[in-house]
Parts: sequence; structure tokens; C-alpha cells
Amino acid sequence: MKPSSFEYHAPRTLDEALGALAEAAGAKVLAGGQSLIPLLNMRLAAPPHLVDINRIAALDTIEVSERGVLVGALARHTAVERAADAARVQPLLREAIRHVAHPVIRNRGTVVGSLAHADPAAELPAVLALLDGEVEAASVRGRRTIAAGEFFQGPLESALDPDEVAIAAFFPAAPPRTGSAFLETARRHGDYALAGVAALVMLDEDLRVSGARAGYLGVDVVPLVLDLAEPAAAAQAGRPPGALDWSGAAAFARERVDPESDIHADAAYRRHLVGVLTERALHAATAAAHEGVR
Repeated sequence: MKPSSFEYHAPRTLDEALGALAEAAGAKVLAGGQSLIPLLNMRLAAPPHLVDINRIAALDTIEVSERGVLVGALARHTAVERAADAARVQPLLREAIRHVAHPVIRNRGTVVGSLAHADPAAELPAVLALLDGEVEAASVRGRRTIAAGEFFQGPLESALDPDEVAIAAFFPAAPPRTGSAFLETARRHGDYALAGVAALVMLDEDLRVSGARAGYLGVDVVPLVLDLAEPAAAAQAGRPPGALDWSGAAAFARERVDPESDIHADAAYRRHLVGVLTERALHAATAAAHEGVR
């Protein structure tokens, strides 16, 4: 199918884009288009206006500091994936992007666009939520920063107002002695995951686990984040550093997710995957944490 008719706007500055959004009721913003264009073609979305921000060069940025990685609205997945400084400061960002669809999609799709789409089955919303990141939004009324915990409000529903555009996302840096891992299971490589997990494991100065957290995709209506501090303490009780039993954390996660059944997998199978992936990801993140302090 083809999209229904719409009025096309091609601003060259952010101010022009914000003005168009303020004046055009029901407008949608086009950046990478890897989510929006299929919706338009299938007429699952039929906005009367389309605001294409691809000519706004000032939004195509990746800024890396010791605080974290600030990704502009037009930074493509591939550019962030290949940014060595970004991977050094926050390795989980690259790990997750490598699971996003296929290279041809990553060459066009944008990190911030994925967040604004707010699909709970997507990789990057789970990463932003796990890292307590932020999204910067702008409108003719001004700018505001939205915490990840408030940004994702439901399936394909974000905290952005109709006249706002997400202009950047901030992924905080990994603290010292922190390891990360990202795992997911899909029917085919590049498909949406049946379930996925991003994991962080923190070590103390004695290189014993001091905490763990995990963010989940595909198992709730929004990205789900679990604090695994208690299971982490149990995992190392009476064991030398590195000899951890994360099975308790896997059981903890299985009990707290609330997946739905669909044509691809039922809820019981998704819950099983959460346990398996949690245990594997925490082992991998623990190894990465130890590797990082060598």
C-alpha cells in the first residue's frame, strides 16, 4: 500500500521545524523513517503533515564526555555503533545497537528516533531506561529534559507532546568497575526479539559484586528495569570472586516480568527466556567487569 496524502515540510533549521510542528496539528516527525514509513505505507498512521528534519545538520551529532554520550536526533545507528569513544564511555550502547535489525536498517535508522517510537520490544529504550538516561525535547515553548523512567508511557507512547521533537538522548557513562552485556532471542536474526535483556554488574574495590541491574525488552508494555541487588548478594554468598551463581537472579526476574502471548511466542515461553537470558547476561557482565579492571 501507499501512504494517504499529507503535506510535506522540509525545514532547514530547528526553529523552522518547531514552528511547523506548532502550526500543523497532527504532524509526525521524519528522521530515519525505519519505523514511521512502514506505518504510513500500511496506513496504520495517517498524519496530515510530515515534518522531515533530515536537512537540520545541527542535529547530526555524537558528543562524548566522561559523563556519558549525548546522541543527536539525526545520528544514525551505524554512526553511534562505530564511535569508538562512545563505546569506551558506555559499552552497552554499542552492544545493544549491534542487535538492531540489519546493517541496512542501521545505516538509516536513528538512535533518538527509536527512543521516540517507544516500542517496548526495541533494544535502545531498554538501554536508556536501565542507564537512567534522558531525552531532550524541544518545542516553540522551550526545551525540557525527560528522564527515561518518565519518557516511556506505553506501547508506542512517549511523554513527547504533539508539538515537541526529541532532539537528543543522553546515555550516562559506565561507572568504574562496571561490566555490561546485552542478549536477546529472536525467531530470526534481525527480527524483533521475543525477549531481551541488558545487564549491568558493579564490583567493589575488592572485586566482589556490589550490585546488579537489568533492563528488559519484549516482556512488558514499557521497558522494564529490575534492581538485582538482593539476588547479587545471594549469588556470591560464601563463594570466591568470580564464582557466582546467578540462578537466583534468573528466578527473581522470571517472577517479576509480565509478558503477553502472541503469534510468535506465548507468555510462559517469554518468561522462560527471561530467566535464561538474565543468567547468561549477568555472567557475561561480571566477566566484562573483571576484564575492565585488569
